[in-house]
Amino acid sequence: MYRGTKEIQEKGRVDRFTALMYLLFIVLGWLNIYAASFDLENAVSMFDLSGRAGMQLVWMGTSLLLAFALLKIDTSFYETYAFVAYIAGIALLVITLVVAPEIKGSRSWLVIGPVRLQPAEFMKFIIALTLAKIFNVYNFRLMERKNLIIVFSLIFLPLVLVILQSETGTALVYLSLIFVLYREGLPGGILFMGVAAILYFVLAIRFSDVQLGMLSVGEFIAVILIIVFAAAMVWNYVKRRETAFIIIGLGLIVLAAGWIMHFFNLPVNPGLLALVALGLVAVYLAYLSLRFWKKVYLYILLFVVGSFAFVESSEYVFNDVLQPHQQMRIKVTLGMEQDLRGSGYHVGQSKIAIGSGGMSGKGFLNGTQTKLKYVPEQDTDFIFCTIGEEWGFIGSTIILLLFAVFILRLISLAERQTTIFGRVYGYGVVSIFLFHLLVNIGMVIGIMPVIGIPLPFFSYGGSSLWGFTILLFIFLRIDKGRKRA
Repeated sequence: MYRGTKEIQEKGRVDRFTALMYLLFIVLGWLNIYAASFDLENAVSMFDLSGRAGMQLVWMGTSLLLAFALLKIDTSFYETYAFVAYIAGIALLVITLVVAPEIKGSRSWLVIGPVRLQPAEFMKFIIALTLAKIFNVYNFRLMERKNLIIVFSLIFLPLVLVILQSETGTALVYLSLIFVLYREGLPGGILFMGVAAILYFVLAIRFSDVQLGMLSVGEFIAVILIIVFAAAMVWNYVKRRETAFIIIGLGLIVLAAGWIMHFFNLPVNPGLLALVALGLVAVYLAYLSLRFWKKVYLYILLFVVGSFAFVESSEYVFNDVLQPHQQMRIKVTLGMEQDLRGSGYHVGQSKIAIGSGGMSGKGFLNGTQTKLKYVPEQDTDFIFCTIGEEWGFIGSTIILLLFAVFILRLISLAERQTTIFGRVYGYGVVSIFLFHLLVNIGMVIGIMPVIGIPLPFFSYGGSSLWGFTILLFIFLRIDKGRKRA
């Protein structure tokens, strides 16, 4: 049959490799949930519906039915009803905020008889679909002011509602979709500012106890970084090396003068000197902006001023905005507190369990830390500690490598899409899975704060498994239905 060069609907199959990896993950997750919830005194079969593993098996079965149904729906359906799904999702979040009972400190679960559902989990794929719909509008340009406002509003509205439910971890997952915007034309400078903000916050909080005159040690280091960042931005965006060297020089001269004064036992205020250096850099950038009438100098000046304002506000946010338990989690992560009986207990016991697994692990159902229930939430958010204890370093590494292959495959699928809708949604899927993986593993091994997000396909729970299944199989359906010449 002659097809010519006209684009045709692909009659291919679902990407088998990704589908098989999904099946492998949910089976491995089921085995580890059984191991994590195994009770030495009241052992039940992994098929017993009274146990966690038995219930997870039910969720797995319904997820497979759900995946099959999603693959049967026409691709155009997902694009056509993306906005409708978004409005329904927002309405559900509002309802949840009003009527949901408080469970473990949050109001994010709708209880329907014996079933508990977390609407925030389903908003992940809904936001990704809505962004894909927006980007697929004819002649859409992200960097137009109106479009930027629309896109960020779509992300921040559900984010605020979920934060009000006291589900900070899930809300942060929504922020991971900013990486999609970066793929679609958002300047790297905006992403850099986000990374810089995190760095400033950590420095300002971690080293806030020791003062150097007018500034704490953390604020002092942050000021030096602001000057270095300003010079690097001039070097990168203006291509004027001599200007970048002058900016660095202004900072170094003032700080060198302070060191000389200290050497000769003269009264010196390091914090004040750092502020003087930053002030000189700001004045110099303002001068360059007025002399050359280049907006880029003004933007860098705003970055310098905004960065310092952010540094100065970090302690206020930490002490007066964050809840005490959130403060303690951050302090434990940054090594400021131990609190092994409080906020640090989860991570402390998790690290003991993982470390006790050694190179090859203790074997299936032989983990002592997990079997004796020392690790809280060990079959949900801290499921990875069971993997570390029973499978050891080798088994944990294999799981991480499998996830790495899975993420790379999703990126490959996203790049081969022939529509903007498919590509944007594909990168939304990648961003959400990658964020979950990095943050969950990070908090289990103690390098990130405990914010309570599940490990995809491994953590116990119907809402999370359904959410990840829908997220993935919508993408696989879009990929199957893509057009090609």
